[in-house]
Amino acid sequence: MREVKEKKSISRRDFFGRTGKAAAGAGLGLMVPRHLVAAVAPEGDGANDKVLLGLIGCGYRGTGILRGRSFEEGFFGQPQVAGVAAVCDVDSKNAERGAAMIEKEYGRRPKAFKDFRELLEVKEIDAVIIATPDHWHALPFIHACEAGKDIFVEKPLSHNIVEARSMLAAAGKFERVVQVGTWQRSVQHIVDAIDFVRAGKLGKISVCRAWKCGIAGVGQEKRSTPPPNLDWDFWLGPAPYTEYRQNRCHYQWRWFFEYGTGETGDSGAHMMDLILLGMQVKSPLEVASYGGKFVCGDDDDRTTPDTQMVIYRFPNFVLNWEVHVGEPGLDGGGTLAAEFIGQKGWLIVDRARWVVNGTDEKPTTMREVRNHAGNFLDCVKTRQTPRSDIESAYYTTVMCHLGNIAYRVGRSIKWDGEKGVIVGDEEAMRCPQYQREYRKPWTLPVFSL
Repeated sequence: MREVKEKKSISRRDFFGRTGKAAAGAGLGLMVPRHLVAAVAPEGDGANDKVLLGLIGCGYRGTGILRGRSFEEGFFGQPQVAGVAAVCDVDSKNAERGAAMIEKEYGRRPKAFKDFRELLEVKEIDAVIIATPDHWHALPFIHACEAGKDIFVEKPLSHNIVEARSMLAAAGKFERVVQVGTWQRSVQHIVDAIDFVRAGKLGKISVCRAWKCGIAGVGQEKRSTPPPNLDWDFWLGPAPYTEYRQNRCHYQWRWFFEYGTGETGDSGAHMMDLILLGMQVKSPLEVASYGGKFVCGDDDDRTTPDTQMVIYRFPNFVLNWEVHVGEPGLDGGGTLAAEFIGQKGWLIVDRARWVVNGTDEKPTTMREVRNHAGNFLDCVKTRQTPRSDIESAYYTTVMCHLGNIAYRVGRSIKWDGEKGVIVGDEEAMRCPQYQREYRKPWTLPVFSL
């Protein structure tokens, strides 16, 4: 394993004049010529104090993280950002689209790579945004740690539990600042709701609920030739090989266990996160899950369930996670929400408001506090812990994976959160949501907690 050396201070003026060739970081042996990385932030007073970014994954979510959306601030417009030096995507159209968007924002066009390892060789990059499909989180993340980059990574943290444990250990070993994209932690009304729960105003809480009103099917498609702009083999990466089908790729990958985690990982990473925060717990003791493709049917190509209920048993309460097609949500809540039920009342929080016993406790809008990207950038400079730190995201991600493991093996499983193992169930430990063998030539670098 390469030893990570302390990064030297370098001015933006020096950056334009120096070679862009990086040392052989992360054991990758790649070399990036100077002329390929000469597009970064404008110079000026204080430029050396700002963060220079790289973007890995330029699709729907990657470009959305840069631009921001109505419910979250993006990296564009953040005063701490010097610019975006490079982008990376195995779809050349995505990469070029992302590069053009960045050029419009900063006046300089970043280099577009296909291989994330080349981007990581650009030593002047301070931090990377990883917005790839779930099955492509672990490798760029771990190699970014080895290369000395701080990381903003999309949720869920990983595609399986073993990946998550290695990612957590790598971040600790290389002392990286990591923010996970569970941006709801940076929304004021959600913070207020969690504080209300923690203050004990609901009395003893014995039941929690969280849910997502999801979609049904993705249809059926025949095998076809990948478009010339897409490197399908690289897109699959460590996942098992399969012939290209359009409905397995951009965005729709979420509904296939081979690449994503279904609604339980996609939305549960947000809403079950709020339960863990409010109840101040880390790991369940036992998990059971039931569901299926009850709406879309067996003829649909998706492999994750469109209907799912997961029961998590904690020492002093039970959590029910539910996915169903169609509205409304539970108990009058929205399509994506969490609920705490106590002796003295109940509280529902979603992305628009929080309600106690049917009445808005404090009407707020999401425009009040919502700077998740800014919190990460501040922590890159101060080396403090971000709001969605990797350790807490690890526990939320494991919750999602345990729900899917219990669903796939068809029985309840017992979890040892301290050891990170499923107790007395070797078959469950072989489930791909716990661990899986990578497709050659890819291998997972293993770090131990």
